[in-house]
Amino acid sequence: MVVITGAARGLGRVTAWECAAQGADLVLLDICADLPGVPYPLGTPGQLEHTADLCREQGAAVLTAAVDVRERSAIDEAVARTTDRFGRIDVVVNNAGIAAPSGKPVHEISDDEWELMINVDLTGAWRMVKAVGKRMCEQRSGSIVNVSSTAGLVGYRHFAAYVAAKHGIIGLTRAAALDFAPMKVRVNAVCPGSVRDDTSAEGRMLAEIARALEVSVGEHEQAFTEAQPMNSLVEPDDVAHAVVYLACDESRQVTGSVLTVDGGFAAR
Repeated sequence: MVVITGAARGLGRVTAWECAAQGADLVLLDICADLPGVPYPLGTPGQLEHTADLCREQGAAVLTAAVDVRERSAIDEAVARTTDRFGRIDVVVNNAGIAAPSGKPVHEISDDEWELMINVDLTGAWRMVKAVGKRMCEQRSGSIVNVSSTAGLVGYRHFAAYVAAKHGIIGLTRAAALDFAPMKVRVNAVCPGSVRDDTSAEGRMLAEIARALEVSVGEHEQAFTEAQPMNSLVEPDDVAHAVVYLACDESRQVTGSVLTVDGGFAAR
């Protein structure tokens, strides 16, 4: 069974659907509320339930919960409910994250803005790894997939906190992979490039990056498309397929790896 954070919409929704299509049962977690300091609406309870319904249509058994990855008690409760319901956790996809507050040079970032970004995008993933690590080690199997970004591989102007958090995800992935390898628990990361905002998935990451940079969505999409060596934006299911590969037994000898899905952007 698979646990996915940030599952209400966007990459989380598409990844959940792909896992359900492969026969997985699911626990779908999302904050289901807005966060002070994040200048755009986050996932809602209705969106999370819609994701769950799409997965149930594929035949999956689905459990949902409102979980803020900044709160250890909420994570621990969700993990306990998961094991009570399904008996084990085979896969965790750490997808929860925010793109803003961003859009300013590093010396203008406030302490609160920095701490919010790191707490959600990096420390939230670590909390999930910590919560499931012991259980996976005891069952001597498991796969953790951390969603980083090309911002975990290269720098971007005016996104220092986001870049730092996503670079940190790569470091966390590699260190945890070594810690867990003797227990046959794998940890990998996927680094999406510029992902198109699919309306059916209600994704809005690219739009929020455009907003942070104070440019139109169309202008931003054109600039990123031109920057991609393959001259196209990444589709959400391109990333979901990569996550499914890292989650399943077909990648049983893959750990501590970073799979980049960016149309060649980071290869330049």
